[in-house]
Amino acid sequence: MYTLYIGNKNYSTWSLRSWVLMRAAGIRFREQRLLLDQADTSARIRAHSPSSKVPCLHDGTVVVWDTMAIAEYLAERHPGLWPADSEARAWARSAAAEMHSGFANLRNEFGMNLRVHDPREPSPTVASEIERIKEIWGEGRRRFGGSGNFLCGAFGIVDAFYCPVAFRFRSYGVALTGVCAAYQAQLIALSAMQEWAADAARETEQIPKYDSLAQGHQR
Repeated sequence: MYTLYIGNKNYSTWSLRSWVLMRAAGIRFREQRLLLDQADTSARIRAHSPSSKVPCLHDGTVVVWDTMAIAEYLAERHPGLWPADSEARAWARSAAAEMHSGFANLRNEFGMNLRVHDPREPSPTVASEIERIKEIWGEGRRRFGGSGNFLCGAFGIVDAFYCPVAFRFRSYGVALTGVCAAYQAQLIALSAMQEWAADAARETEQIPKYDSLAQGHQR
């Protein structure tokens, strides 16, 4: 069985991507939570992850770190995580990669904290990134969504990469309409997302610097 090492559920967006993908796809795994921002955090994560970051996936003697690498490793072993159609698959890979490597201003200004309910006006740079995300969501639903509820029809890797954005937009009151609002609602309504949120609500750890900033020790 896989073992997935993750950080605090209230704060760890990178961990959420891998966790929700596996849970929603019905992939069995053992969860190991490693608390962030503790005196021994780096050493404890380093014992399991070569990059000293979470998430990290163990499959027997195989160790896979970084969310994109984990997603690709799982896709090789569990069909359906990427779209079957080659054009849709190329688009989904591009959209997931853009989320993985971009939107730094959004991460910094609208750090994930599920305890936060603080509608706020984004800075111009964050507003621009929000518009780009809305473009991606609209294009995916229009071109590839079909009769399904997600960007390329069925839930997959590309949707998992945008799950933290759905939580962030809710926390900070980002206004959405039409297909984007419907897509955000579908992500948040996922049983895996609801389970993650419930687990986060039971956490007692507080990390002040993460209450307003993006997470560290994650990738």
